[in-house]
Amino acid sequence: MTPPLWTSAEIADATRGSAHGAFEATGVTFDSREVGAGDLFIALKGESTDGHRFVAGAFAAGAAGALTGEAVDGPHVRVADTTRALDDLARAARARTDARICGVTGSVGKTGTKEALYAALERSAPGGAHRSLKSYNNHTGVPLSLARMPREARYGVFEMGMNHAGELAALTRLVRPHVAIVTAIAPAHREFFASEEEIAAAKGEIFQGLEEGGTAIVPFDSPHRDSLAASARPHAARIVTFGLSRDADVHARDVVEAPGGGSLVTATLAGAELTFTISQPGEHWVSNALAVLAAVEAMGGDLAAAGLALADMPGLKGRGERRRIAVPGGEALLIDESYNANPASMAATLRTFGATKAAGRRIAVLGAMRELGDSSADFHAGLADPVEAARVDRAILVGEEMAPLAKALGQKVKIAHVADTAAAVDLLTGEIGPGDAILVKGSNSIGLAALVEALAGGTS
Repeated sequence: MTPPLWTSAEIADATRGSAHGAFEATGVTFDSREVGAGDLFIALKGESTDGHRFVAGAFAAGAAGALTGEAVDGPHVRVADTTRALDDLARAARARTDARICGVTGSVGKTGTKEALYAALERSAPGGAHRSLKSYNNHTGVPLSLARMPREARYGVFEMGMNHAGELAALTRLVRPHVAIVTAIAPAHREFFASEEEIAAAKGEIFQGLEEGGTAIVPFDSPHRDSLAASARPHAARIVTFGLSRDADVHARDVVEAPGGGSLVTATLAGAELTFTISQPGEHWVSNALAVLAAVEAMGGDLAAAGLALADMPGLKGRGERRRIAVPGGEALLIDESYNANPASMAATLRTFGATKAAGRRIAVLGAMRELGDSSADFHAGLADPVEAARVDRAILVGEEMAPLAKALGQKVKIAHVADTAAAVDLLTGEIGPGDAILVKGSNSIGLAALVEALAGGTS
């Protein structure tokens, strides 16, 4: 019989709280909308809301117990501060596990790499791998993901993000990874950093939490490779580089397009050579896969199983998922990259889009990139060359930040610049024809996921 994730006594001990009623929890959440039967509901207090208002609803939804800062009706553990208690529960989860742990960060590719690494480890240890869900990668998402890790897990994979210097240092000391990956450095969150070099330094904080004997995995092809290695050196017993260059420790010896999309790759590692298929198209996915293989090898996983998992990886919703949608007269291809965007990921996605076979037109719906600070106009205008190189027939630009790109493109591409997602939906309704390929990409706050769902009403 599988033991409970947490008992009320364990929760009270971990958080230095007092238990009021005995219970056993099989899950953990702080979002009352996600409560399921058997969950522990943590009543966090935020700037705009107080989770204690939702305790009764959590019990009605089936919560086994609650972690609260005040007395409530129903079994609960009461603590002085629920946010601090969440961190304490995360530390207890990490302390009790024998799992091999990997932390993943980077400006681009961290969620995809986290998901691919989880799939690779789960393939060889079914039911034995755990990872952070969605993009739970901040000061509340990371401890929540740790608190959810089963005590019997063999592997744990945790995504870590940041907007400011110092944030990753705190998160990685909670996770205490045996292996830490930086996928790539790009000008994301430039609103909060003066330069890309500062972003690299902040990402390099992930190595500060490495366990003794740990491995740092850094991108060889990055201009920030040496600075990342310097950040890792005081904390890592071993530094492994990955990349397309043959000078990288883990590199692609051969890459060819695979039938049906994706890539067929022969990779060279320290102790093996592996030929495998990546289901996802694009050079950036080759790089992600090499980072995954480096981590699997460092964690003592099964490389052959990892190769099979990479071949079977589905597209991630909002991060490259491809759907066939029904349109008058046939079908069109919808590529959903609506979750996030920065200059590097935009350029990489447009390169892949340009290589996508389309019988009809290539239509790019590009939303504004946020948090780019004073350089925003230049970064948006800089997308003109990638758009042209991708042979885009029609570009729909969404958000006021896209004005510099509209100006840079001029008459080179047929464009429409609209204020918001609703206007883009109106513009595209009835316009898509059979054989068209439609790319949708922008920062999550632009809300292009709504456009994807509107178009996907014709999914076949």
